[in-house]
Order: sequence, then C-alpha cells, then structure tokens
Amino acid sequence: MAAPIDLAPLARMAALGAVLALGPLAWIWLRHRGGSPAARLQALTALTLFLTFDLVLFGAFTRLTDSGLGCPDWPGCYGQVSPLGAHAEIQAAQEALPTGPVTHGKAWIEMVHRYLATGVGVLIVVLAAARWRESRRDPRAPSPGWAVATLAWVCVQGAFGALTVTMKLYPAIVTLHLLGGIGLLALLAAQAQAPRVGSLPLPRGLRAGAWGVLAIAIAQCALGGWVSANYAVLACSDFPTCQGAWWPAMDARQGFAVWRPLGVGPDGAAIPFAALTAIHFAHRLGALVALAALVLLAWRLAATRGARERRWAGALLGIGGWQLATGLGNVVLGWPLAAAVSHTGGAAALVVVLTALLARAHRADAALPRPAPATVARRASPA
Repeated sequence: MAAPIDLAPLARMAALGAVLALGPLAWIWLRHRGGSPAARLQALTALTLFLTFDLVLFGAFTRLTDSGLGCPDWPGCYGQVSPLGAHAEIQAAQEALPTGPVTHGKAWIEMVHRYLATGVGVLIVVLAAARWRESRRDPRAPSPGWAVATLAWVCVQGAFGALTVTMKLYPAIVTLHLLGGIGLLALLAAQAQAPRVGSLPLPRGLRAGAWGVLAIAIAQCALGGWVSANYAVLACSDFPTCQGAWWPAMDARQGFAVWRPLGVGPDGAAIPFAALTAIHFAHRLGALVALAALVLLAWRLAATRGARERRWAGALLGIGGWQLATGLGNVVLGWPLAAAVSHTGGAAALVVVLTALLARAHRADAALPRPAPATVARRASPA
C-alpha cells in the first residue's frame, strides 16, 4: 500500500500566500472603496500585473544567484514553511559543501521566491472569482474567460516551479518555467487594458507585423532562457566576434538536445564547450533578428504620424536599446548580476508592451461598426 501524500506543507504555503495577498487586496479596497466594482477589478488586474512582473524579475535573481535548489524539496524547505524551521538541515548541507546549492542565503532567496509566487497565485484566484461574479451581476461586463484561463495558466506554472526543483534544474524545465512567467504577464497585460484608456486603430498589415514581432520576442525569450539555464552566457566573452572569430567552433546537436540534465550531453558525458558556444551564438543571432524587427515595427508606427503611435514607437525603441545595452553588458562585463536581471526585465517589458499594443488594436477593430446584412448583400451582388 502506497504511503499517503503529506499535503500539510502545501496547505501551509497556501495559507501563507493568502496572508501575503491580504496586503495588496486591502490596498485596492482602501484606494478604490468609493469606485465601481469594475474600477476595483481593473485596479486589481493592474496591480497583479505589476507584482507578476516583479515576480519574474525575482525569479531571474533566484536563478542567477544559483538559489534554485536553495531548498531542495517543494513546496517547503525540508518540509518546513521557512528556512528557520530547517536551520539544522541547511547548516549540515552548508558545512558539507560550503559553495554548494544549499546555504542559508540561497534557501531564503528560494523561499522568498516561492512566497511571492504563492501570493500572486492567490491574487489571480481572487481576480478570476471577481471577474466571474461581475459577469453574473452585469451582463455587459467582460467575459471571465480570460481570467479563468489565467488561473489555469498559473496552476500549470506552479507545477513547472515544482518540477524545476524536483528535477534538479533540468534546462528544459527551467526554460519552460521562464516562458510560463512571460505568458502569465501577457495574459494579465491583455486584461489590464481598461476601456477608459482607449483603443489604437492600426492598419491590418501593421497589426500583423506587431504579431510577428511578438512571436519573435517570445522565441528570443526561449533562447535567452536556454542560454541562462545552461550557463552559456560566458561562452562568448567578446563582441562582435565570439572567441576571436566571426563563426567559432560550435556543436548545435548537443547544445540543443532538449531533454537532458544540466551540464550533461545526450551521450551522458559532460556537455562540451562547443555546445555552449552554439547556444550563446544562436541567441546572439536571434537578437539581431529581434532588434531589426523591433526597429522596423517602431518605424512603421511612427510613420503613421499619430501622436499615440509615436509614443508606442518610442517605448519599443527604448526597450530595444535597453536590451542591447544589457545584453552587451552581460558579455563584456562578465555577466554581472544587475545586467542579467535587467536583461530579463527588458524582455518581459517588451512582451507586456507588445501585448498591450495588440489588445488596444483589437479593441479598435472590434469597435468598428458592422455593415447591415442588406448592405453586405448589395455589396456582394454583381453590378
């Protein structure tokens, strides 16, 4: 007979997340207590988006400080809700391997990341429930479908967070966990576009271009996650060349073998340096494509000569410049923590801005008057 599953650590973490979520919820209620339910919902969505962005940054910080296994079990730390209760176990691990994955500092970083994630998860549960209630109260309210999809997404994201720990930082799991955070930001950004901020009519070709740039940005986020998960940033420490060559020796087959442990190639041996070079170089080439696409989209937006379009173009160019500067800083400065976290933040900001742009363009398209059936029939009939 199988041993029963101990759900107590998970229940304690959920309770702690609920307590942490009380702060943002109380702030929303106090700040908007005189407003309409729709206004409070919109404020809660915007605040949840902001806190999720912070969570993505702290997740990058956790990864970059090698704290992902600071507590080698899940959801607690050696079965405890905080490193305080696991002091003896952490101390023993630290004494056995002082520079290893488990230290007091790394344990706290990892657990703070889990606390933040649990708090954001509770806010998304509240948001989904509130959206559903508002749709029942007011038939004109937006459908709760997006909020429910966000709730389902965050549950899957939590599962990948658990797998990141239990599978000992498999690069594929780490990368998917990053992409899950980026996807969560996109879902919340789409919902955070309040009707009062207006729409943004865009020509069909320009809107299709924005979708293309968003797809390129997400692909580049995946490549960036793969670089970080495999510690391939320093495979090229010079720029614009790599190891003094324009096309260095690379092993893409081993570098992009998806399902393998950290630091191990598909043959079970240590992953060769040429594989890490291939990973880094692919991300560098992807950055050229992404930056060119971003500049082209910004130029097309600015060419419409609308004040709002120029502001969006400026935001995209600003993020592109930020990404270029932080990416170069990672290479030439030896992967400093501030530049690495900032680079992740820029990628997340780019996805948020592109999603918001497309959401407003979609709203403008949906608001266009539809021709009456008779008018359509007359247009379709031959002259």
